[in-house]
Amino acid sequence: MGRRDWPYPGRVTSHAQTRRSATARTRAAIAAALLVVLVPGCSSVSWTPGHGSPAASAGVPEQTGPAEITLAFAGDVHFSGRNEALLDDPATAFGPVTEVLSAADVAMVNLESAVTTRGTEEPKRFHFRAPEAAYAAVLAAGVDVVSIGNNHALDYGRVGLADTIQFAAAAGVPAVGAGSNAAEAYRPWITTVKGTRIAFLGFSQIAELASSWAAKDDKAGIAMAMDTARATAAVRAAKAEADVVVVYVHWGYEGQQCPNGEQKRFAKVVADAGATMVVGTHSHLLLGDGWLGSTFVQYGLGNFVWWRNDAWSNDTGVLQVTLLGNKITKTELVPALIDRKTGQPIPTSGSESDRISKKYAGLRKCTGLASEPSGG
Repeated sequence: MGRRDWPYPGRVTSHAQTRRSATARTRAAIAAALLVVLVPGCSSVSWTPGHGSPAASAGVPEQTGPAEITLAFAGDVHFSGRNEALLDDPATAFGPVTEVLSAADVAMVNLESAVTTRGTEEPKRFHFRAPEAAYAAVLAAGVDVVSIGNNHALDYGRVGLADTIQFAAAAGVPAVGAGSNAAEAYRPWITTVKGTRIAFLGFSQIAELASSWAAKDDKAGIAMAMDTARATAAVRAAKAEADVVVVYVHWGYEGQQCPNGEQKRFAKVVADAGATMVVGTHSHLLLGDGWLGSTFVQYGLGNFVWWRNDAWSNDTGVLQVTLLGNKITKTELVPALIDRKTGQPIPTSGSESDRISKKYAGLRKCTGLASEPSGG
């Protein structure tokens, strides 16, 4: 069953190994140039075991155990302001970073926008929306699942959210973290990759309008991290169905590079509930990563496809997580810099790549996370 058979948040489906073929033709013309850019831009800045992959050396017998799987995660994606024009050609909207995302078995971003042309603005300062072509851009970039559990999915009310969900289903893009009721909002998308079942959940921990935007049993909305009972129940349920559980959270304070107490408490709660990894966005900055026991936590991936030249930082990247079966064996950040004109994340090389990697490695100091896993 292919990805386009998925009709609503949370459906269990098998991973289509040929999922990239639909967009391969649109990327063929830029593929050679992208490879030149990307090879030097990948810098390992997180934990890696002291031994290589079983298939890393020539002459090693073919692996008979669990297969190696690569997941890719990136931050907040908008198609507003300076990058509205990117949707004139959705096939190239994400730019050169497409090669990084497409190389992964599963890639995920935060789609921080209502996908709608309808609705009424909610009482808040910033409002973001994009046309249905946003999902074509996501697919062309090699993204397999998006989180819409954030503080902009309802910028145009529940009419806008209904369109966001409907257009995702029509495009065949799994969207987690929101739904037409609480059951859908807190439901994971589960996919099978090389025999390993992986569940993806989305949550928001942003207080603005949270009480009115929260999904209820009879009301559309966002899966809120503040409802810890429901959130942890969702993680436990996902753990019962899958080998690996990914929790993607929109959280933290804008402009702060260190996680706050709420973030740390929620990370601990979902780790205890069975999360394999926790990935975050929202602060507009890169935040640190590390280990909370046997759970890998990344507190903030920053902006990604971004609508303005941000005063805080244009540093970003793609987090690559390597699994061997259900175990994380390697994590690394592929550094990128958001282009000041287009808003696209451009993979870096040389001294720029070294600068971002060094900065990122230093961010662990204030996270309270360990450099290696422990327990389990």
